[in-house]
Amino acid sequence: MFTQEAVRKLSAHLGEPDWMLQKRLDAFALFEQMSLPTIEEEAWRRTNIRRLKLDKIGPSVNGDGSKELPSRVRSQLTETPAGGEIVQVDGDTLSYTISDELKAQGVIYCDMSTAVNEHPELVQKYFMNQAVPASDGYFAALHGAFWRGGSFLYVPRNVQMAAPVHTSLWNASGKTFTHTLVVLETGAEAVFSDEYGSETGKGQYLHNGAVELIVGDNASLTYVSIQEFGDNMWQFTHERGRVGRDGKLDWIMSIMGTGLMKAFQTMELDQPGGWGRMSGLFFGDKRQHFDLDTQQNHNAPNTDSDLLYKGAMKHQARSVWQGMIKSKKEAQKTNGFQANRNLLLESTARADSIPGLEIEADDVACTHASTVGKVDEEELFYLMSRGIPRELALRIIVQGFFDPIMQRIPFEGVQQRIAEQVIEKVGSLVE
Repeated sequence: MFTQEAVRKLSAHLGEPDWMLQKRLDAFALFEQMSLPTIEEEAWRRTNIRRLKLDKIGPSVNGDGSKELPSRVRSQLTETPAGGEIVQVDGDTLSYTISDELKAQGVIYCDMSTAVNEHPELVQKYFMNQAVPASDGYFAALHGAFWRGGSFLYVPRNVQMAAPVHTSLWNASGKTFTHTLVVLETGAEAVFSDEYGSETGKGQYLHNGAVELIVGDNASLTYVSIQEFGDNMWQFTHERGRVGRDGKLDWIMSIMGTGLMKAFQTMELDQPGGWGRMSGLFFGDKRQHFDLDTQQNHNAPNTDSDLLYKGAMKHQARSVWQGMIKSKKEAQKTNGFQANRNLLLESTARADSIPGLEIEADDVACTHASTVGKVDEEELFYLMSRGIPRELALRIIVQGFFDPIMQRIPFEGVQQRIAEQVIEKVGSLVE
C-alpha cells in the first residue's frame, strides 16, 4: 500500500539522510491531495486507466535481483566502449563501472541512491527542483514519494566527456520507480543512454519514472532512451529537459513495449540561443496503447526547437500524440516546428494526432504537421513486381518510414537493436 509508513520504510531501507526523507514526505502529502486521473481531465481524455490497481501493486522496497537477465541487457550498444555502465534490477544496482578517464575529468556517474549519500549538495540543488517537481501531477507526486533506483550524471564546467555512459534498468518484480538526473554545467558535453525493459509477466506491472535533463549555458547533451517493457506493463513518466543560453539538447527515444503508456515529455528553452530537438519512434501491436504528451516551451527569444515523432500501429493498438509549441510574449525570433507521422498497418489500428500552437510573441516562425495513413499499395506493388516477397516488401516500407528517426540516433548498436525490434513487430503481421 502507498502510505506514509511505506515512505518511511523505503527511506530507512535505503539509508537516506533526513532531508531526502522529508522531500519524500512532502511529495506524499501532495499525492494524498490528488486523485487518480480520469478521462474528465483534458490531458487524460483519450487514456482511461480506471482498471489500474495501484494498491495491489504497491511500492518497491525489496527488488528481485535473483532473476537472470536477458543477454541484450548487458550488450554493448556503442562503437566507442562506454565510459560507464550501470545495470539495475528493481532499483538495486547489479553492476557498475566508470572509467578512470571519466573520473579524472571530474565526471560523476553513479546510481541515484549513491548520489544522495555521496553528493548531497548537487542532488539537493537539482533533484525534482528545476525540471520535474512533485507538483507536476498525480504520478509525479507518487514518484517523488516512492522513487527508487535510476542514475545520476554530473559533468563539470567545460568538460567534454571522453566516452558515453549507459544505464540498463530492468523490472523483475513488477514495479519500478526509477529516476534519471543529468546535469551539465556551462560548456560541458555528454552522451547518455537509458535502457528500460522487462519480460511479460502475470498481472499488472508498473513503471512510474522521471527523467530530468539540465543543460547549462553553451553545454550539449545527447540523451537516448530505449524502452522495451513487457506487454503487461503500465508506464507513467514525467520527463523534462531545461536548456540554457546557447545550449543544445538532442533527445531521442524509442518506444516498443508496455500495455499502456502515458508520458509527459517537455523541452524548456530558457535562455537565448537555446536549441532542442525531440525525436520519437514507436511501434504498437496487439492492444498496446501509447499516449505521448509533448511540449516545446520557448521561454526566451532566439530559441529553436524541432520535434519529429513517427509511429506504426497494427492489430488493435492505438497511439495518441498531443503536441504543443508555446512561445511566451518575450520570446521573439522563436523558430519551432513539430511533426507527427503515423503509419497504420491494419484497419483495426488507430492513431490520434493532435498538434497545437500557443503563440504570444508576434515575430516567430512556428509550424506543425501531422499525418495518419495506410501503407501505399502502389509502393508495395512496385517492390513485389521486382521479385521481392510481400513480407519483405512490407518490412522495407516500414523501415524506410522510420529511417529519418534512425538517422538521428548516434550509435550504430542502438540503431541495430531498434531495427531488430521493428522487424520482429512487422513479422507478426504476416504470420
